[in-house]
Amino acid sequence: MFTEDGKEYGYEKLCLCAGAKPKLIFEGNPYILGIRDTDSAQEFQKHLAKAKRIVVVGNGGIALELVYEIEGCEVIWAIKDKAIGNTFFDAGAAEFLIPKLSAEKPETATACKRTKYTTGGSEKEERSDTAADRFGSALGPDWHEGLHLKGTKEFSHKVHIETLCEIKRIYLQQEFIPLQQASLSFPKEKQNAQPDRGQNFPFFSALWPVYVELTNGKIYGCDFIVSATGVVPNVKPFLDGNDFALGEDGGLKVDEHMHTSLPDIYAAGDICSASWEPSRVWQQMRLWTQARQMGWYAARCMAADSFGESIEMDFSFELFAHVTKFFNYKVVLLGKYNAQGLGSDHELMLRCTKGQEYVKVVIQNGRMMGAVLIGETDLEETFENLILNQMDLSAYGEDLLNPNVDIEDYFD
Repeated sequence: MFTEDGKEYGYEKLCLCAGAKPKLIFEGNPYILGIRDTDSAQEFQKHLAKAKRIVVVGNGGIALELVYEIEGCEVIWAIKDKAIGNTFFDAGAAEFLIPKLSAEKPETATACKRTKYTTGGSEKEERSDTAADRFGSALGPDWHEGLHLKGTKEFSHKVHIETLCEIKRIYLQQEFIPLQQASLSFPKEKQNAQPDRGQNFPFFSALWPVYVELTNGKIYGCDFIVSATGVVPNVKPFLDGNDFALGEDGGLKVDEHMHTSLPDIYAAGDICSASWEPSRVWQQMRLWTQARQMGWYAARCMAADSFGESIEMDFSFELFAHVTKFFNYKVVLLGKYNAQGLGSDHELMLRCTKGQEYVKVVIQNGRMMGAVLIGETDLEETFENLILNQMDLSAYGEDLLNPNVDIEDYFD
């Protein structure tokens, strides 16, 4: 194996864990930032400190965390879906979360108890022109902890959501001025956005470094744009001269023991595509929890292969499970939480207490197939067991989510 600095390394077993790269809406525009790793997150913080308004494009985990954490800056959030968090939630859960965008954030946050890792190196080391092509460590849980995500203004949250739209075109200031068009001011609550201008002529509009034209016809000026539209497996550095088999999503295909198609080379995390037959309640998603599980399992597989031992597939691949936090709510996703792949042959059961909890379970043929838990529900362990053991729940009906029934004791 050769590195880009010309060094050669031998190996007995090699595991590729290069993660994924962000899918930027447009490449090469200095006003478009992607947040992919610790370095780019710190770069975002520097830009935000001087910003009055930004546009966030995307509807995944990074976008959800950003729009909640940013303070002192107007945020225009453009999403192509009808509701926020489409990757994780249904419209009901989205409505449950929306009030948090305008609510005051808690003054004291819970201390992060997860282990943090840093990389060594000189802080005075100058970044070269190609530094943008180099990656820091990947973003994991609590990635925004320690970052000062505040703009130039004094208010807390100020978020406006534009739904069912995408970016049509981006104009630099010098391109926009000759068009003599007016950009929109930040919309006031329950009012339409008004032209952002000093007088009644478009060319007297307030000036911004960059302008975003949406497919719904609206134009907003801003200081910069955050592209949070997902990721693609970072396979390019490894394809030159190597005939790896690739999955449909572009990742390196791996079997049930994390082997790629090349001998003694394994892959784990966002760079790989699981090509084994998954369990009924597991699916691959490029999330930090799953990447960590794959990394642990790949290491065990490599060690077992080295000693000629057999190994069974890790239990973590029996059930999809992801725990995170959005809008200061604990969020637990289990199994086929959005009825992925179940077709129309399923039913949903809901329980919602405004401002406290949102519980949704997915039932098929009387068996629980997935669940979304928002808030401190204390139901995750019980639901995890019900999904795994596929117990017939038909007889329990709506009592399954009855708040007056202690379901934990019921199925203990």
